[in-house]
Amino acid sequence: MAAEDGRAALASMTAGGKRALARALSGLEAGLDAPESCALLDAALAAAGGATIGLTGPPGVGKSSLIDALIRSERAAGRRVAVIAVDPSSRKTGGALLGDRTRMSADPEDDGVFIRSLAARDRLGGLSDLAFPSMLLAATAYDLVLVETVGVGQSETEIAGLADATACCLQPGSGDALQFMKAGVMETPDLLLVTKADLGAPARRTAADAAAALSLTAAGQAAPEVMLVAARAPSEDAIADNGVAAAAAAMRRLAVAGSGVARRRDQARLWAQAAIGARFGSEGWRLVCGEISGSDAVFAAAAAAGRRLSSLLGRL
Repeated sequence: MAAEDGRAALASMTAGGKRALARALSGLEAGLDAPESCALLDAALAAAGGATIGLTGPPGVGKSSLIDALIRSERAAGRRVAVIAVDPSSRKTGGALLGDRTRMSADPEDDGVFIRSLAARDRLGGLSDLAFPSMLLAATAYDLVLVETVGVGQSETEIAGLADATACCLQPGSGDALQFMKAGVMETPDLLLVTKADLGAPARRTAADAAAALSLTAAGQAAPEVMLVAARAPSEDAIADNGVAAAAAAMRRLAVAGSGVARRRDQARLWAQAAIGARFGSEGWRLVCGEISGSDAVFAAAAAAGRRLSSLLGRL
């Protein structure tokens, strides 16, 4: 499929609202390596689009409730928001367990809000194989894309290389400074959000402990900011009082600093390395990394490399 066809498909998708985006994402699920999917994704790479922000943290920390509050805050400011929620997989169907979406109360008639669930399946690191392609397409149609990872604790670091900025959520009472220093996930975020700030003193103590741990692990660099947020505002009209608007502003600022076409292509190459490596191992990636890394059409190059490696394996 020619590059101009991919650009035309992307223009049609962005003009078609969230139904068109939903159809495009369903197309990715049906055939990520299909020529039309690759052309669409490579056109999205060149378009860059809005800011992408990964929201990570352990189970029960309140990521979904916080995202609901972020949606309300951003929509009140006139910004369009998409959410890619990576859910645990059903053992029976292999599909996503849609528990996270029950805590998001977006108006289904509001075209400025889009929410999509993806199943993690057997992928570690808190993401799905479709997470990066999905958020890439969403970013061409929405100002802000929030990617909620599966709550898997210390291994939940993959999102840091694929989003423009990463925010890690911490729960009050989740540990002292030493515990935070031991958590590998603390090495990846651009921003730390202590949730459930309405609990008061426990939330403030956790924020202080996290800040202390970051100051010891920053290795001479500026430590990420630690902010207090609460998904519940004192009233529906007092959105700014719960720290959510300030957190959203910090996320956007960090994401803009890490975005752009060149950054998107770097993210795509990292995604391709993980995808090829999962199918063919590190030796498979070594054989094809040059052609993928040297191409601006990363998705088409990765699909072609995957077909060639499959053919080589079939002849062994």
